[in-house]
Amino acid sequence: MDTPLGSAALILVGILIGVAIAAWLARHRERVDRDILREEVAGTLAARAETERARIVRAYEARMRQMAERHREEVSEVRTATVNQSRAVLKGKMAEQVAPLLPGFAYWPADARFLGDPVDYVIFDGYSACKDNHTDGGDIEVVILDIKRGQASLTREQRRIAEAVAEGRVRFEVVRVLADGTIDARSWPVGGTSSVTEDLATDRGASI
Repeated sequence: MDTPLGSAALILVGILIGVAIAAWLARHRERVDRDILREEVAGTLAARAETERARIVRAYEARMRQMAERHREEVSEVRTATVNQSRAVLKGKMAEQVAPLLPGFAYWPADARFLGDPVDYVIFDGYSACKDNHTDGGDIEVVILDIKRGQASLTREQRRIAEAVAEGRVRFEVVRVLADGTIDARSWPVGGTSSVTEDLATDRGASI
């Protein structure tokens, strides 16, 4: 027969067991809740990370499209500028080549000799008439001529050439290759004479 003390002990043991079970359940629940929270946080962070990654990817792709479009525009502009420049250069070259055939050209086309650089032409005005008539008569004028389009001006080098002509720093020089392979260069007229007949005779009598 149970005594009051034994019953109290049993009750106490039951209470202790209940407390222990409750404590274990509380800890277990805490662990479960912690795991659930950890999973939720991880899921949230993963979702945010994926969202951020997607945003970065979209921004990067948009930037790449902008750069590609800008590159296409720049290439198109450069191509257009190159084509236009090439056309302008080609037109300029064509104008230089055909200028002696255009109306208003003051010289006989056969007297024009194209150089291209540093000037376009050297004109031997009167040369064709002298050649065709087989005479020494008639003056030949040497003209240095450059073709310009629009408002184009002389280059620095061309201005220096024009200054040399204007100041008389122009001469005709005869260079002979002698029998020993050396060079003999003399300004014409030979010997400083002013007689064209004497100069021609001297020049024709010189050895080559």
